[in-house]
Amino acid sequence: MFRTKSGRRRGPAFALLAAASLVLALGGCSADTVTPGDARGKAGTDDKAGTAAGGVDCARAKCIALTFDAGPGKDTPHLLDVLKEKKVPATFFLLGKKHVDRYPEVVKRIADEGHEVANHTWTHQVLTDLDAAEVRDELSRTQDAIAKITGRKPTLMRPPQGRTDDTVSDVSRDLGLAQVLWSVTAKDYSTTDTALIRQRVLEQAHADGIILLHDIYDGTVPAVPGIIDELKRQGYTFVTVPQLLAPGKAEPGVVYRPEKDD
Repeated sequence: MFRTKSGRRRGPAFALLAAASLVLALGGCSADTVTPGDARGKAGTDDKAGTAAGGVDCARAKCIALTFDAGPGKDTPHLLDVLKEKKVPATFFLLGKKHVDRYPEVVKRIADEGHEVANHTWTHQVLTDLDAAEVRDELSRTQDAIAKITGRKPTLMRPPQGRTDDTVSDVSRDLGLAQVLWSVTAKDYSTTDTALIRQRVLEQAHADGIILLHDIYDGTVPAVPGIIDELKRQGYTFVTVPQLLAPGKAEPGVVYRPEKDD
């Protein structure tokens, strides 16, 4: 598992700005992570088992998962309009404080429109800087807040900055949460240049990939239509993270991360 160097805690603002910058450190595949292909393989290879929910078989189709972190925010309703128009499902890793609690109607809409609602902690603290009780509080508060709105607790979480360790995994397992990392990032925390965000995603996109974007930054949502259109032109099928793993199911505590193409 990934371990942070023991250091002082950083506040939510610092963590948000740094969230995507560590993707290079997460680029290689570790024996402690499971790829989407591995998840599917463990579930079986017959035709019936090979089809994900929604009729997509990612063992055969060129699948990619679009994910958004740290929302919802003011631009999320427009993003949902775009996804509805393009008929694209996404996975939303929601932040609790000042997001889930500020935009409950948007959280409900995300769930009602068939997207996967997932957990991105309560205050975006780096979980490897916390003790077990603090990790549990960060995750369980968001679990409860989402369940109050949607009637269902998430089964997926994304640790801020992708930082996880045995303590985070143990607490996640107890709470029924699998951990989902990524293989494609636009580093949209660092730019409002929509064209650049689009370019970065398209340059890194690959089959079985998981794209990390944030629906809270000004340049990101305007980039999404162009990303979707071009990847569809290239033959990609957009799926949620559970669909990407199907017929496998995300196992609590396990870290899922795609292999990046060379």
